[in-house]
Amino acid sequence: MALAHVTAILNQKGGVGKTTTAINLGACVAGEGRRVLVIDMDPQANCTSGLGIEGADGQTIYNVLCDSAAMADAVRATAAERLFVVPSTIDLAGAEVELVTAIARESRLREALRPVLAGYDYILLDTPPSLGLLTVNCLTGANWVLIPIQCEYYALQGLAQLGRTVQLVERHLNPGLKLMGVLLTMFDGRTKLSREVADRVREQFGARVFQTVIPRSVRLSEAPSYGQPIIAYDASSKGAEAYAQLAKEVIRIGDETQGTGVADPGN
Repeated sequence: MALAHVTAILNQKGGVGKTTTAINLGACVAGEGRRVLVIDMDPQANCTSGLGIEGADGQTIYNVLCDSAAMADAVRATAAERLFVVPSTIDLAGAEVELVTAIARESRLREALRPVLAGYDYILLDTPPSLGLLTVNCLTGANWVLIPIQCEYYALQGLAQLGRTVQLVERHLNPGLKLMGVLLTMFDGRTKLSREVADRVREQFGARVFQTVIPRSVRLSEAPSYGQPIIAYDASSKGAEAYAQLAKEVIRIGDETQGTGVADPGN
């Protein structure tokens, strides 16, 4: 039985498009007929509200990680067919401290994912803007990493540290972890800076850069305030077209590498 491809959308910098990508890539992959679960691992819970889930009634990812609640009990349907979300809450901000003394603290998410892997084609993890224990849980629980990089001045700053963290997790906790690709976001083709940053990223990462480029878009910025992915808010916008194209790239990668779920150290 094929298991879900679990992808951590990762960059310790804030404002690079992680949440926008989690919401809209998830919605577009679901629109291609795949079952998708988005897990909001950020205490700011922007992914949760961006998918139309308000309030913290019921189980959240905090309860899963800190109270050993079942992942399936925290899953909620969204307005989009085949798209589901495990919401976050501000309580998750305390999880880093609460998990410090927990047994197997780095693999709490991985263990919680196991019972639901067969129920989805893709699981997307919206990571917090840090390289703390929540992010390590995401990397330990994933088999893919997708790195959004904004086409702005400080785009490549911190990528070396990010790379070291991924390598450490791969070496010690999750040998099955792989880079799915680097995604250029907030691209404005009218500016020399955007073009130069895009060129530098392609020089550094080569074929690992997605062909799809996400444009800077007012419509993409507006959609979360209505609790909708861009394909529901404005399906004809350039942002919607870009994420639809990205979804096709991601599905092609997934189809070429059969779902393996979460890799076990030692397997």
